[in-house]
Amino acid sequence: MAFEIPQDLHPDLMPLAWLIGRWEGRGHGDYPTIEKFEFGQQIDFTHNGKPYLHYVSQTFVVGEDGTKERPLAVETGFWRPRPDNKVEVILAHPTGFAEIWYGDIDGAKIELQTDVVARTVSAKEVTAGHRLYGLVNGELLWAYDMAAEGQPLQPHLWATLVRSTTP
Repeated sequence: MAFEIPQDLHPDLMPLAWLIGRWEGRGHGDYPTIEKFEFGQQIDFTHNGKPYLHYVSQTFVVGEDGTKERPLAVETGFWRPRPDNKVEVILAHPTGFAEIWYGDIDGAKIELQTDVVARTVSAKEVTAGHRLYGLVNGELLWAYDMAAEGQPLQPHLWATLVRSTTP
């Protein structure tokens, strides 16, 4: 799908412009405390003319034919570019935790590390994360390493998504 930079895009968002739109695809999950699994995913990166992107990721169980069967996880937040190709990301999860991420933008590659993970009393213990996003041959590839439930930082989720809509 051809991508065009929106005319009303805030100039500070130019390093993140390639993310804008809806991305859909499939991913995989693994961690020592759970069974391996596959999932479907939809990510939306939108803007409103201000210097941030609004981000929503929804994952779901998919049937053998690829249809959505039931929801899995949701996260939402804001991606805020900073000078010198830096980015700040604030994410919230309905399972009771929120994260602040800092990272670097290198063309069509973004690497993020958690700075703070805050959680409610009832939330799963997540202590750190590392994320990598990249545009490869027109597809959004991403990976998430997590430290949680007493486990060290290690691979947890990864997916390949294609742009299904543009701004």
